[in-house]
Amino acid sequence: MIKVAIESKLQSVGTSIFSVMSALATAKGAINLSQGFPDFPMDPKLLALVNEAMRSGQNQYAPAPGLLGLREQIASLARETYDAEVDPETEVTVTSGGTEALFCAIAATVREGDEVIVFEPCYDSYVPVIELFGGVPIYVALEFPDYKINWEGVKKRVNSRTKMIILNTPHNPTGTTMSAEDFQELAKIVQGNRILILSDEVYEHIIFDDQEHQSILRHPQLAKRSFVVSSFGKTFHATGWKIGYCIAPEHLSKEFRKIHQFVTFSTSTPFQAAIAAYMQDRSHIKELRHFYQQKRDYFLQLMAKSRFEPLPSSGTYFQLMRYNAISDKPDRAFAEWLTTEKGVAAIPVSVFYHSGEDNKVLRFCFAKENATLEKAAEILIRL
Repeated sequence: MIKVAIESKLQSVGTSIFSVMSALATAKGAINLSQGFPDFPMDPKLLALVNEAMRSGQNQYAPAPGLLGLREQIASLARETYDAEVDPETEVTVTSGGTEALFCAIAATVREGDEVIVFEPCYDSYVPVIELFGGVPIYVALEFPDYKINWEGVKKRVNSRTKMIILNTPHNPTGTTMSAEDFQELAKIVQGNRILILSDEVYEHIIFDDQEHQSILRHPQLAKRSFVVSSFGKTFHATGWKIGYCIAPEHLSKEFRKIHQFVTFSTSTPFQAAIAAYMQDRSHIKELRHFYQQKRDYFLQLMAKSRFEPLPSSGTYFQLMRYNAISDKPDRAFAEWLTTEKGVAAIPVSVFYHSGEDNKVLRFCFAKENATLEKAAEILIRL
């Protein structure tokens, strides 16, 4: 049989580190604090609503932009949370996860030779999509160890070829958040030009220490040029449902939807219907930050006697830990050793840098049952 060779469009892309570490954790029977998913159950009320939607016959294609009832709930939540006026008909699109929304926003706007500013360490789905459509990623490193943005550094990289700036707050993998001052600096940079913003806010409701999430939607002048992406998977402990959405002005949503209709066309109908009904009660969303802050604080308490150095986590369900007092191994080698020899899986942060910058830091997911965190910490504090 003749093997037909093709030239890869993404030659540097291999298997995701999340898949690699989860597979290694499974093979070795390790406690999986690597991939970001909960190991505790969802709210039975939400499961019952999915069952009800299926039994009532809501099993055929949803409209491509999403069920209007869900889009109305999303718009209502944006108004209540950020004082943002969003048209559910023309400015909200439901997607098959936040990752699809990120893909569609980049695909709709980035062309050959366009430059896109990304902040490192960065979530691994941004750069491959930029490159897939001929764009050029321009890397700006967040300042270690606080992972803050150096806006002077950003200004130096902006030019006539800059098409987009990608933000992520709360930030994966670092758990840091952007401030109101950050958005003031961003506004100065984009004033008077046509630069677009893609704001990845999938952890918007997981923010700690009485902070206020600084969504792009709080800043009307920035929102006019922005795609804002979020995810119900993170908010409702349902990562496997893959239900996300994008809020953008009508002219941007129009182009976004052109791509969306040929990627997934529409997203699971009964899941959308269930979430729309569930969102009529906002209590889960309001309590989420407190729920995960307790998880963060408990994990830090358990790890207090360890030789790991925790770096500040002000959002997401991730905690970075520096291990330079324990080992000189590169972070990927240390993560693999920790999984195979000690039975706890984590993510090496160097994989989120195009240069492989290694600060001897691992990312641990604390979206786990307390018993899981206790078992992991029992091992980690002995290192």
